Amino acid sequence: MVKKIIIVGSPNVGKSVIFNYFTGRYVTVSNYPGTTVEVSRGKGKIDGQEYEIIDTPGMYSLIPITEEERVARSILFNEAPEVVLHVIDAKNLERMLPLTLQLIEANLPVILVLNIMDEAERLGIKFDIEQLEKELGIPVIPTVSITGQGMALLRQIIKKGFTKSRVNFIYDDFIETSIKKIENFLKKEYLISKRAISLLLLQEDTEIFQIVREKEGNILEIEKIVRNVKENYSRSINYTISLRRHQIATQICSRVLKEQGKAKTTLLEKISRITMNPWTGIPILLAVLYFGLYKFVGEFGAGTIVDFIETDIFENNINPFVTEIFSRVIPWKVIQELFVGEYGVITLGIRYAIAIILPIVSTFFLVFAVIEDTGYLPRLAMLIDRVFKKIGLSGRAVIPMVLGLGCDTMATIVTRTLPTKRERIMATILLALAVPCSAQLGVIFALFENNPKALFVWLSVISMVFLFTGFLAKRILPGEQPIFFIEVPPLRLPKISNVLIKTYTRMTWYFKEVFPLFILASVLIWFGQLTGIFELVIKLLSYPVKLLDLPEKTAVAYLFGFFRRDYGAAGLYDINKAGLLSGNQLVVAVVTMTLFLPCIAQFLINIKERGWKVGVSISVFIFFFAFIIGFFLNMLLNILGVKL
Repeated sequence: MVKKIIIVGSPNVGKSVIFNYFTGRYVTVSNYPGTTVEVSRGKGKIDGQEYEIIDTPGMYSLIPITEEERVARSILFNEAPEVVLHVIDAKNLERMLPLTLQLIEANLPVILVLNIMDEAERLGIKFDIEQLEKELGIPVIPTVSITGQGMALLRQIIKKGFTKSRVNFIYDDFIETSIKKIENFLKKEYLISKRAISLLLLQEDTEIFQIVREKEGNILEIEKIVRNVKENYSRSINYTISLRRHQIATQICSRVLKEQGKAKTTLLEKISRITMNPWTGIPILLAVLYFGLYKFVGEFGAGTIVDFIETDIFENNINPFVTEIFSRVIPWKVIQELFVGEYGVITLGIRYAIAIILPIVSTFFLVFAVIEDTGYLPRLAMLIDRVFKKIGLSGRAVIPMVLGLGCDTMATIVTRTLPTKRERIMATILLALAVPCSAQLGVIFALFENNPKALFVWLSVISMVFLFTGFLAKRILPGEQPIFFIEVPPLRLPKISNVLIKTYTRMTWYFKEVFPLFILASVLIWFGQLTGIFELVIKLLSYPVKLLDLPEKTAVAYLFGFFRRDYGAAGLYDINKAGLLSGNQLVVAVVTMTLFLPCIAQFLINIKERGWKVGVSISVFIFFFAFIIGFFLNMLLNILGVKL
């Protein structure tokens, strides 16, 4: 059996960098069984010994709150790791140490990785590593994973092997007595220590209760002990135990931490502060959106590159060539149209995928990798938190929202990181309604390339719809106000190799997951035309389209939009290129398309994540809401006499 190294820790502490260090490029990402939480697994060799490396979702405690923490704990408790690397941000040792204590209590083979040491040293924080190892009874390795500092020593410790900690962290007498009583009733074998099981039972962990009930049978005596402990304390036992762990962490830190000298404030630290200040952070955000998305993705990707590939390569060369070949080789018109007709696999599907969408997603993935590698996203979450609270979300929701600008389907899966069901539903609605994916957004920028007024109107309407829908959902959906906390990593200059690898990985994902959908969409449209279903749906869609004063042909683009949002936007691109849309019609059409139904992939993910009732209800609401907004926008532009 292959030995396993499991990497755990809070978000934004460098786990993925360490994972990439050990695995290289051999990585598989898949949902953990029974969940939609993705877990990265890879293979790596240390001194000839092969290991399976598992990068777990972010966790703060062995008492799970989010689905990610539940999955991370399940991996720890069920996969018998040879080594557990607990990665922490060195400058936040005291706050992150309680999870280390829990891992040690569980009798897991832990190595504490003090990562981001360069930032801690810059702040003047010094560590007595030997004393920290003595206090915890485990190896402690200081690292700067992004530069590779300390990683060779970490490999050496794993290769050499080490013994599990024998240090016990003592609670008050009543809790200690109760732990021993519960341990006496645990007769079966467990993959973690019976002491850790007892502590989790005292903290009324329902999953652990179920496991113990299945193994031990009658646990009435254990339940009686837990009730007795609850009655002995005025506050919850979970709070009491957690408070004690934090006290232990504070005591340990007082013996191993020293602050020497005055912290040096670097230029990056100053920039970091202004990105989170509303007065300076919002202009920075607007600059990132303007230069990163509008200028680079919109003008360069969706403009310059798309024009070259679509016109010079496809329209002037590939399309005429393949049309002539298929007309000669295949005598049946109906089969020709499958490949080179108006909606053919090559002339439409592959053209859209490569000539229009590929340049847009590739430039977006490049920009997003830079933003991600700098550490700007957590700062954006801090900046936006106050606004998001007004619509019932926390700053944490900014992560799936920004990811939605890449792919709404992927972002909908990421909503599982939000702690409450209410927030997950709200985020799903907003992603499906008012967050255009990168490919669609790039086409929209291309459509408005020479019409900044129209772009401003579109952006204003979509922003108002986003805020209004969130505000409305907050009033309708029951639930408590969200609580927000997030780890803020140091702001760094992006590393070119990291940016290129991330972009390459996402481009590979595009070709594997998205490109085939364009082919499938073309086949389905061809089949729909052949059977008459396509024409029937177009006819039905033409009625709301007429209410918006749009050409009937835009109904085809809206149908395309259901197959893929970017497919629909590309349809509008062709219609506009043919001169069939005025400025006002273009704005109305694009606003409605942006708000229109989620694509098939996102629709299915909505059902999988939220259940079929909620998933279908979201789509029904969006279908009518999109045309209502388009109708009122068209009416308002006409009343005001605005010409765009």
